[in-house]
Amino acid sequence: MMNFQDYIKTELLILVPVLYFMGVGLKKSKLADKWIPAVLGIFGTVLSAVWVLATSDISGLQETASAIFTAVTQGVLVAGASVYANQIYVQGKKEE
Repeated sequence: MMNFQDYIKTELLILVPVLYFMGVGLKKSKLADKWIPAVLGIFGTVLSAVWVLATSDISGLQETASAIFTAVTQGVLVAGASVYANQIYVQGKKEE
């Protein structure tokens, strides 16, 4: 099993279950399944950006670029971890 803390900032790990349950809710909505990972990626990136902006001192172009990169990377990672967790659950329920 992979250690998510090697890739995702500890403070952002809470987003994995948040996005997981958001995905469960989206699954019950009229949104097509193919769009759920994209929506989770967008929400993950936005929520990560909020955290980055709240915890960073951004004063120049380099800090701005670093903050954007961090927010996008962490957002994609937490969304990916959420989808991964869902797939472990779904595949674990299958009987072959």
